[in-house]
Amino acid sequence: MAFGITRAELNLWKKTVLSGETAYLTHYWYDPRFPDITSVTKVGNANLKQLRIWCVKHGLNPKYIHDRPPFPHFDLMGEKQQEILMKENLQDHLTRFKLGG
Repeated sequence: MAFGITRAELNLWKKTVLSGETAYLTHYWYDPRFPDITSVTKVGNANLKQLRIWCVKHGLNPKYIHDRPPFPHFDLMGEKQQEILMKENLQDHLTRFKLGG
């Protein structure tokens, strides 16, 4: 279940994903399987080839892409989430969701 984002933010993410660009959407999240994780970043791109390239660029296995048309995405959590948000200069995500201490 997602928390901490607005409808406008979600709609912008969807629009960007559908346009074939890579989009990042971080939100608060709870799943009992991951008790220490409080947020997730969904990295989406409707162009699966580009999303696979993005995964490889960041050392991630593309087999974990959630291929859910029309919004395929990769879920980032934990240390890798922080590392990639920093690499992509998405400081606002880090600050807003209290990632990286």
